[in-house]
Amino acid sequence: MRESLAQFMSFYTGPFARLTLQPDIANFAVGNPQEMPMPEYVDVLRRHLEPRDKDWFAYKMSEAQPRATVARSLSARTGMKWEARDVAMTNGGFAAIAVALRALLDPDDEAIFLSPPWFFYEYLTLAAGGEPVRVRLEPPAFDLDVDRIVAAITPRTRMVLINSPHNPSGRIYDASVLEQLAAALTDASDRIGHPIWILSDEPYNRIVFDGREYRSPAEFYPHTVVTYSYGKTLLAPGQRIGFLTVPPTLAADEREALREEVFLQQLALGFAFPNALLQHALGDLDKLSIDVAALERRRGRLVPALREMGYEASMPEGTFYTMARSPVPDDHAFSDLLAKHRVLVLPGSVVETPGWFRISLTASDQMVEDGIERFGAAMHEARP
Repeated sequence: MRESLAQFMSFYTGPFARLTLQPDIANFAVGNPQEMPMPEYVDVLRRHLEPRDKDWFAYKMSEAQPRATVARSLSARTGMKWEARDVAMTNGGFAAIAVALRALLDPDDEAIFLSPPWFFYEYLTLAAGGEPVRVRLEPPAFDLDVDRIVAAITPRTRMVLINSPHNPSGRIYDASVLEQLAAALTDASDRIGHPIWILSDEPYNRIVFDGREYRSPAEFYPHTVVTYSYGKTLLAPGQRIGFLTVPPTLAADEREALREEVFLQQLALGFAFPNALLQHALGDLDKLSIDVAALERRRGRLVPALREMGYEASMPEGTFYTMARSPVPDDHAFSDLLAKHRVLVLPGSVVETPGWFRISLTASDQMVEDGIERFGAAMHEARP
């Protein structure tokens, strides 16, 4: 764990910190906006900024209006019947995951997560008193291997954490593999004598390409908690609002007990609720999205160009990201070489995939055009 933390910190306090603000950098490092925010987003915040009563900016927990908005949206997207009281509003997806882990894990319970992972699954599991267990996704396909998950299950397993669309690979796990996973977890739960939960981390579930339909594990497996962040869909990661859900597929008593536990954990984590303005605005914010077609267009320009240069690069099905193999074994060294050519990427070792690097499609169109030439120059220097 300390090694992966050191990888994370060395990048964010090193090349990223030195170069990210320089205007001529082609910045593909993280999913930050590289252009001004959507005007519609700013307009919504302005409309809801003016107080309408004395409590407009008072303490807020999970307010009725945003919970109802989320329940309607989830019901429309999944075909399931979500209720407003199933929804806990959180200050971002980060808090949603932390609350869910603390609500579901007892001390020393095991939580399986997929590697390459989002940066903080391991740390948040440990902070919740659980024991993280890795299951490897093999590049370049990064397929979900149900047999590997089953092989990792022990009597202490309490959770499997699934991230789809997957950061960093961009893979989307389709209905057939989710059905296999649901069947396998149902059998394993019966065998070990307690339910194994799925924590479905879905912050990119609206950012899908090629006309694909995203399917949530909640549609296939009743013990599924969904977490979400609006920071991705709106490309406003510093405006922290998200949610987690208590599944409507649970028995009534189990459902109510989990709602209460989630609320207690939100308090215990330091009032892990979103701020008042974002909750007031959510009914309008939920209707907005960044230009997914623009992300898809950048993917269609950049990935074939990388492949033509000799890079092995994945074709993402969703998210902001694509993965490419470094032409030299040391991905940090090659990322430093790219930085010399005025290109910022995330070394794959930071997300437990040494020898690869991650590219964010939130780079501007101009960065993509500049970056293509610079990726080529770096490849030529690495393999003269």
